[in-house]
Amino acid sequence: MAVLHFTRALQRHVDAPSEAVDGGTVRAALDAYFGRHPEVRGYVVDERGTIRRHVAVFVGGEPITDREAQSDAVGADTEIHVMQALSGG
Repeated sequence: MAVLHFTRALQRHVDAPSEAVDGGTVRAALDAYFGRHPEVRGYVVDERGTIRRHVAVFVGGEPITDREAQSDAVGADTEIHVMQALSGG
């Protein structure tokens, strides 16, 4: 099972504990997590299911490449980190 982790900055707004989930893609893993924690969904994805502009998702330490469909592969022992993206200069 993959393990989803959320930063403390996100957890200031919503309870988002780290949790092991099933899923062969980022989308499947997120959907499994949102099924257990529906209040987290709106902080991570928009109404179309796309990763929000100021959210970054990393799989195994690498940023995902498909922010719309979240089709990036997830292995059984993969760690997925969800955090607020920083912008500005």
